[in-house]
Amino acid sequence: QVQLVESGGGMVQTGDSLRLSCAASGRTFRNGDVGWFRQAAGKDREFVARITWSSSSTRYADSAKGRFTISRDNAKNTVYLQMNSLKPEDTAIYYCALRITAGTGQYNYWGQGTQVTVSS
Repeated sequence: QVQLVESGGGMVQTGDSLRLSCAASGRTFRNGDVGWFRQAAGKDREFVARITWSSSSTRYADSAKGRFTISRDNAKNTVYLQMNSLKPEDTAIYYCALRITAGTGQYNYWGQGTQVTVSS
């Protein structure tokens, strides 16, 4: 089994920065990838960014490009999401998820989420 624990959320103002962490414990899947998703109140969950464990290949949603950076520390089994220039529309619960095989199918494991609130 895999457990994912997000941390680093909080309440900030427009233009501030936050760094979210996703710590994975249990089995590791070096051929897999980890994604960040978010869900705002009353909206569907949406993809934000993902990174592969093996090559650090990354992919971003258009809304995240240029402002967010995803990275990983394999030694710590942790994936980070650095969020800069935050906007009120970034307000959401942020979830990390792990996929056993990168780039294929559904994400297999999900964390509980961390709230990010950006005030104007």
